[in-house]
Amino acid sequence: METKKAKYQQAAAVRTKEERLRRRRRFNMNVPLMIMFAPILVYFITFKYIPMGGLIIAFKNYNLADGILHSPWTGLDNFRLLFNSPMMLTIIKNTFFISVLTIVVSFPFPIILAILLNEIRRMFYKRVIQTLVYLPHFLNWVIVGSFIVLIFAQEQGIINKLISALGWEKIQFLYNKSSWLSIYLGSGIWRGVGFGAIIYLAALANIDPSLYESSSMDGANKLRQIWHITLPGITPVIILMLILSMENVMDVGFDQIYVLKNPMVSDISNVISVWSYEVGLGRGQFSLTTALGFFTSSVGLVLVLITNKIARKFDQGLW
Repeated sequence: METKKAKYQQAAAVRTKEERLRRRRRFNMNVPLMIMFAPILVYFITFKYIPMGGLIIAFKNYNLADGILHSPWTGLDNFRLLFNSPMMLTIIKNTFFISVLTIVVSFPFPIILAILLNEIRRMFYKRVIQTLVYLPHFLNWVIVGSFIVLIFAQEQGIINKLISALGWEKIQFLYNKSSWLSIYLGSGIWRGVGFGAIIYLAALANIDPSLYESSSMDGANKLRQIWHITLPGITPVIILMLILSMENVMDVGFDQIYVLKNPMVSDISNVISVWSYEVGLGRGQFSLTTALGFFTSSVGLVLVLITNKIARKFDQGLW
């Protein structure tokens, strides 16, 4: 009996030693990856997690003289002041409307572009088109805004000059709410569609080419191949990008809307990011803008969790 027990203990010790060796080998193999990941980890800790401590400003009457720690506490007064303001309700509505409309309108375009690029067989044409559609992403919104004014301005805009030359009345593209919103959405799509397609192109590269060959032998045309092979193959990535886009529902990009806005469309262009800039930096109301940022981040988190929970019902959740 003791001999069997000793053999069992010896075997257990050997298994433990082998497991430790496997773990050490696995760790040594992953050391280069850990070194590569270290700068990213430092970046997120420094610029993402540590600044979260500043959220306490939302619960204080912050002033530069006392600093974050010594400014007096106000509890939820900043949140009450925000949400008791009729203007704030309009700002939140504008932000939510523009964000949802941007997601609904612009979300399919990178997918469509990626599928079209994937169907190009001549590499020269494919590279030229990719360069042309990627280039706008690297242009600053100030430059893009200048292009838009050059094209759509009422007096000196290229389109209105052509309209005037034809004897028609000039159109106020940038001062009409519906046309301004169309220009806003169109410029966002034009600037971001190429870069957004990169992710979907990477997903398309992982689809087994033999699936297309088999479907072609069965008589499936291109549209059927796209519908039954391509789209199902990149569905996990589409859902992932949709979940991630939910966090920005209450966060309209500041640069684009600030460059394109004007007093004539302030009823729709006055959004949270612009208000935070004008009130927070312009008037020094840091506590109010921090409270609003805390609220928008909380809404984004809740939307991400809800979207992910819905996706999990179809076995496509992010976690």
